[in-house]
Parts: sequence; structure tokens; C-alpha cells
Amino acid sequence: MTSTFLASIPSPPRGVWHLGPIAIRAYAICIIVGIVLAVWWGNKRFVARGGRPGRITDLAVFMVPFGLIGGRLYHVITDHELYFGEGRNAWNALAIWNGGLGIWGAVAFGALGAWIGCRYYRIPLAPVADALAPPLIVAQAIGRLGNWFNQELFGSPTTLPWALEVYVRTPDGVAGSNIYGVTDCEFPTDYIKASPEVLCGAGYYHPTFLYELLWNLAIAAILVWADRRFRMGGGRVFALYVAGYTLGRGWIETLRIDPARTHLFGLRINVVTSIVLFLLAVAYLIWKRNVGREDPALLRGLPSGAARKAALLAEANAATGTADPDPGESGGAGAGPPDTAGPADTADPPVAADARDQDPQIGPSERQPAAEPLESVAPTMRDEPSENVDHLPPDRA
Repeated sequence: MTSTFLASIPSPPRGVWHLGPIAIRAYAICIIVGIVLAVWWGNKRFVARGGRPGRITDLAVFMVPFGLIGGRLYHVITDHELYFGEGRNAWNALAIWNGGLGIWGAVAFGALGAWIGCRYYRIPLAPVADALAPPLIVAQAIGRLGNWFNQELFGSPTTLPWALEVYVRTPDGVAGSNIYGVTDCEFPTDYIKASPEVLCGAGYYHPTFLYELLWNLAIAAILVWADRRFRMGGGRVFALYVAGYTLGRGWIETLRIDPARTHLFGLRINVVTSIVLFLLAVAYLIWKRNVGREDPALLRGLPSGAARKAALLAEANAATGTADPDPGESGGAGAGPPDTAGPADTADPPVAADARDQDPQIGPSERQPAAEPLESVAPTMRDEPSENVDHLPPDRA
């Protein structure tokens, strides 16, 4: 029988390595690598759309913690029997390093963190989401490698040549036997492949982690192509990501045999969620089908760090028509009274001459006549507000 599986995929013997008291977990490494790649690539994509360099890094301070919390909450809520009840340790709900992140909670809470960060830096959320869509699904693909190391979330038994070998794991890899049943073959991540090696249950299963990894990479390529081809904006790239990911997650989820403790309409909760989100994403794409790229000027927003405070202060001063005194001059000898306004504070800026009056290629007969003085304007003229941009906030100047 085993000769049928010469091309099978082996499971890693372990998912945790110890350096003294420090545990190095493959699952955590995959998550971190995915986050770093998503931030780096997301920065490049956002700058290409007109945003400030490093802006996605600024927003990651909001998105990453929110995403991790949301992903863990979704997992704990939908698999609460693992952590609460008789014989369970509720503190394990915080042990994120043992695996267990729900992508729906991670995306939803990560989006909330992104919205807060966008409000903080005064930039629209939609172009941020569009810039992050391809990096995000690639990060998900990398995260699936963590499931492989943890020997978890595999599919039903199969005789396909790319079947995944699943082995019994025991504490410290001591000799053991398949005492876990035919389908219940997921073990604590600290466990190591038993010696001698013992196949778990049927032994060979659908590598659903690999199916989703490859699907995600294909969707990422489609997102990049569609964004370049159609210059998508208004959150359409992100909606296409949601539609593409859920289309694959729906059928891959049906192959999995890990216990799903929450069902709706007889289906696993993740299948139902995929169907609902797919329909919503398609509806959004239809609704926003004619929306193009945003004006790059809208993506600049406020600078980060101390420069943000300075920009806000300058904006407040411009809105109130007051000048920001220079501390180095106002306190020095010979400085004038602080409420004394100089000529630059009271005089209107000079009006620029007509561009045709300054062009040496245009003859005198083609030049515009000089504007009449204000006194010659008819008294019935409607009063207009001042167009002096120096008194407008920077976002309207």
C-alpha cells in the first residue's frame, strides 16, 4: 500500500525548536514573515498610488495588534469548547503561539485598526485597502505553512500522489501508537513525530494547507494584473480580494476533517461566512464598477512623528489667521511686542500679472487690458468671499 505514495508530501517532524528556555515556533515565524512582507510590499504599492513613503508602516502600528486580537477572538468564539468547560484551561485561549487565528476576525479587526490609523493621518481608507490587498493574501499563503508545521487543518483521506503524510506525535518523540483515533490526529505543537514513526489514522490526507497556499498566490497575481489593467480604486481591489479568497476558501473548507464546532444550515461556519462575504464583495464590485484611482494629492495626509504635531499647529494657525511665533526670536533682545503685526501680516499678497502679459511671444495687440480699479465696479456687484489662500486650511489651499 505504501508504494502508492512515493510522491506524497511528508509532514515536518516538529513545529517547535527550543533555544534554552526560548521556544522558536514555526507557526509564529510564518505569521511574522507574512506581516513583514505585507508591510514592505504594501508600502511600495501605496507610494506608487501617491501616498507618503512609510505610511503603511505607520498604519501597521494600528492594524497588526487589532488583526491579531480579532483573529484570535474569532477562533476562540467559534471553537470555544477547546478552552471553556469541564477539564479545559481557559488561559489557553491566550496561547496564540499554539495556532488558532480566524482570518475573518483578523481582516475585520485589522480593517478597524486601519480605519483608526487613516483617521489619525487624515487619509482615505479605500486606497490603503487596495494597496494592501495583494500583500495581504500573500501573507495568508505564508501563514498556511505554519499549519503544515503544526500538522493541522488537513483534509479528508485520499490516495492522490500528492497526499499529505500525517504522523503520530508524542511528547519528546517517544515511541507511541495511534491512540488518537482515525480522524482526530492533531496534537499539541510541542509534540514531536513518534519514533518509530506511526501514521495517524489513514495516514494520507488532502494537503488543504497547500491548496489554499497555491490558490492565494494565484489570486494575488490576478489582483496585481487587474489593478494595473483597469486602474482600480475606491476599494475595488480589496473587494476583488475578498471575492477571490472566499471563492477558494469555500470549497477547500469542505475538504477539511478537523472538528467544526459551529454550524449554520448544516454547513461549517467558515463555509457560510465565505458564501456571505463572496456575495457582498461581488455586489460591491458591481456598485463601484466605474470608480477609478483616487487623486494622489488625497493620499498624502499628515506626516508622522513630530512633524504631524507641527502640521496640525500650522493648520490651526492658518485657520485662525494667527502666525506661529518663532521662539528663538520672540524672546531675544530688541524683539517687538508679541501683538504687533508687521506689514506681511496685514498687507494682501500682490496679485500676479496675467500670464499673457509676461509672455514675450505675444504682441501688445493681443495682451489683455488692465483690470479696472475696484472703485469703478458697479455697486450692484455681489460680494464674494476672499480668495486669499493664505487664510484657508492647507487641505483646501
